[in-house]
Amino acid sequence: MEETAIGHKNGTNSVHIGPPNYPVMLSACVALRISSLGTRIGPKGRQRQPPAPWPGKALRKHTDCRWVLLYVERWLKAPMQLEDGRQEPRTAGTPQGGVASPLLANLFLHYVFDRWMVRTHPYTLFERYADDIICHCRTKSEAVALLAQLEERFVACRLRLHPQKTKIVYCKDAHRTGTYPVVSFDFLGYTFRPRLAKWPNGEYGVAFLPAASHTALKGIRKAIRLWALQRRSDKDLDDLARMFGSNIRGWINYYSHFYKSALYTTLGLIDDHLAHWAQRKFKRLRQRPKGARTWLTGVIRRAPGLFPHWRLLYANGRMLGAV
Repeated sequence: MEETAIGHKNGTNSVHIGPPNYPVMLSACVALRISSLGTRIGPKGRQRQPPAPWPGKALRKHTDCRWVLLYVERWLKAPMQLEDGRQEPRTAGTPQGGVASPLLANLFLHYVFDRWMVRTHPYTLFERYADDIICHCRTKSEAVALLAQLEERFVACRLRLHPQKTKIVYCKDAHRTGTYPVVSFDFLGYTFRPRLAKWPNGEYGVAFLPAASHTALKGIRKAIRLWALQRRSDKDLDDLARMFGSNIRGWINYYSHFYKSALYTTLGLIDDHLAHWAQRKFKRLRQRPKGARTWLTGVIRRAPGLFPHWRLLYANGRMLGAV
């Protein structure tokens, strides 16, 4: 295994431990083989379950393929090679960033958490995506008790809960008006918090709703800046739509299901860059920023489906800025 330092969006660094280039294809084949066997994994009601096995034992419950078991065991025990060439033995965990690591971790958590919750807390709803988990409790005392039991369970399985990310959140809204220091959390790119919403009867009130998170919107804005649309004056507008339309469509498809207005300002930056592009593209607009926006407004009216976000932003007749 080779060690590589990776920088994250929040300014911190972590170490990526993965196989050198030549075994990557093999580890990908192992992950594919395990995935094809994973369809048999699922809760079995409230039957008595055995203690959570370590990843190798959990894997043996779902496959008897000898070469898969052989290479997974070797992969888990392989020493880590540092950037200076030195090797250090590894005694725990799966290599961060490895092809099969998420699958093995998901398999292990299926026994550590999913089966355990079905057996010990059958009436507590929860969602788990990889190692991100939400548990729904009715009262604070129930949440505190569950958190203590989870900490004990994870320690018994040689795991630990993240001290900063694990917290009790009060889902405050118009019907839950109590006070609590934490009233929001992030999950799968969404931020859940109290938001102003329109009720079916036409009145407005506060509801606990998800919307695209600040981190997700920041990532979208960074991607838009990296496109450098204003410097692509060698391209036509149709070319830009083909080049970046799939990215925009993907953001809209994922983040517009809930509180889509949170996307408006961020996606509007695309049109700001397109207006600058028009100034560089057409001589008559070089020194006319207002004229460039007027020109872009006309394009939106004539071809509202050219860019995916135009129908989202301007479907109700709202146009681009004050022109």
